[in-house]
Amino acid sequence: MWYRDGVRELTLVLALLALACAADPDSEPGSAESGSAEDAADSGSAEGAAPSDPCAGADMHGGEATYYDFADGSGNCGFPATPDDPLVAAMNHTDYAGSAACGSCVRIDGPDGSVDVRIVDQCPECPAGDIDLHPDAFARIAPVEAGRVPITWQYVPCAVEGPVVYHFKDGSNPYWTAVQIRNHRNAIARFEVEQDGAWVEVARVDYNYFVQESGMGEGPLSFRITDVTGAVLEDAGIPLLDDADAPGAAQFASCGG
Repeated sequence: MWYRDGVRELTLVLALLALACAADPDSEPGSAESGSAEDAADSGSAEGAAPSDPCAGADMHGGEATYYDFADGSGNCGFPATPDDPLVAAMNHTDYAGSAACGSCVRIDGPDGSVDVRIVDQCPECPAGDIDLHPDAFARIAPVEAGRVPITWQYVPCAVEGPVVYHFKDGSNPYWTAVQIRNHRNAIARFEVEQDGAWVEVARVDYNYFVQESGMGEGPLSFRITDVTGAVLEDAGIPLLDDADAPGAAQFASCGG
């Protein structure tokens, strides 16, 4: 009975969303540009925090799931520990792709259920397709005693609230600057800084920072980030910081809509 009720509720929600979209004929797909506090407030709504389905055309991956006891949100991706959040995982070396998977979310289907997790670490010894989970996340797809189970998985938009965040690595200065993108809904494909009136792409390193070896200057800085759907956010007036966060003004839409 609860399953049928859930299906009816989901159908109703989808219908309401369709009506809402039809009521806004001026909305256009494509890049999303930041620039106002109003945009940031909208991105932090409860609706934005709801779990999202995979985007159309998202590839299905296959492999095996395992778990590791010391999963705490930290790891190769360089994120701070989040001990109260068990829905984290380490991606195999191949799909980690030099940190490109960091901060993205995946929906994993296992023998006994499914779970959405955020990628925070790398599993160097895991074969392509495998994901190493927090034990509590593993327990949602299979008994922990199983240890290793077959899975399928897809990338999904993360259920985040609020705008993207630019974290400056400790030691950042005008002559060597490293920036990490946090709290992003979709995986980050490209990061650029404006210098001398032109956008300059900044290289990403395998510990999940975009590092400008020659520095980004005194600031304030202007950034442009592109996610894997092709959506774009631009932020200006970002202060140069050292081991600190600067919030952006907006958040990526799910699936680039």
